[in-house]
Amino acid sequence: MKVSVIMTVLNEGAAMQAVLDSLAAQTRPADEIVVCDGGSRDATLSVLREYTARLPLRIIEASGANISQGRNAAIRAASGEIMAVTDAGVRCKPDWLEKLVGRFETADGGRQMEVKAVAGFFESDPRNVFEIALGATTLPEAREINPQTYLPSSRSVAFRKEVWERVGGYPEWLDFCEDVVFDLNVRRAFGPFAFQPEARVYFRPRPSLRAFAKQYYLYARGDGKANLFPRQHAVRYFAYFVAAPLLIYAALTVNAWLWLLGLLAGLAYVRLPLRRAAGKLQKLSWIERLQVLALIPIIRITGDVAKMLGYPVGVWWRLRRKT
Repeated sequence: MKVSVIMTVLNEGAAMQAVLDSLAAQTRPADEIVVCDGGSRDATLSVLREYTARLPLRIIEASGANISQGRNAAIRAASGEIMAVTDAGVRCKPDWLEKLVGRFETADGGRQMEVKAVAGFFESDPRNVFEIALGATTLPEAREINPQTYLPSSRSVAFRKEVWERVGGYPEWLDFCEDVVFDLNVRRAFGPFAFQPEARVYFRPRPSLRAFAKQYYLYARGDGKANLFPRQHAVRYFAYFVAAPLLIYAALTVNAWLWLLGLLAGLAYVRLPLRRAAGKLQKLSWIERLQVLALIPIIRITGDVAKMLGYPVGVWWRLRRKT
């Protein structure tokens, strides 16, 4: 099978070298790599051109293209049967592509089953204490994934080109959460993705609380635009604006022991991030461990607030678009 690796980039000059070096080191090299640039004003294009001698790299320039338009343009230009999708800002494990491609032909009782789409996985690649806390708070571990419902990030996913054609490509009307909508369309048409957790890329979390808040605001705005996960967003609003105020009021006026209930609820709120962080804390000093533990609830609350601000903006956009 001919395999094309595709990605879309915009002002990723500082991050391009890492992902291109990791693609050059693959145990199963790509037959071609197609990169769509959305109009970068930094060194992105010059870095890409430096790698054309080392990689089977094709560069497409589409100034003003959003993420979906860039991915669709790259896939449209690619000639492979299999499209392997990743992003700038990641490092691919040396066997990333080998593991992804290997799932497209899986033995089943002596016959071959044709796999349509494969979900890879990605891990946090932190550089400091804040990024350790952020990765633990926001990124799941492979053992937490339900393969039947998993919607892979387009940092690590592969599918047959016919799948992309059948579902109409990535939604070009959507600027964020486009991969979620694409994944849902693929799952509706072809069933769950084949999960390959060993096909991993490493993704560096946002470097600051402000950058993280902006990221989650935009994600939630995309949810609102695409009408994604309304129940989860409703539960968040209920927890912050109904359940938490009622609990505080009851603890102040009815029974002070209810503060203990609030404490237990708070611990449950951060239990999963604390479990994820546990393995990384051993390499840190005591001060750094305390910093991680203090940052986790701050990051969790910041992310929730950003989502609650972004979601109604997206809903308003969707409602106005219908009128």
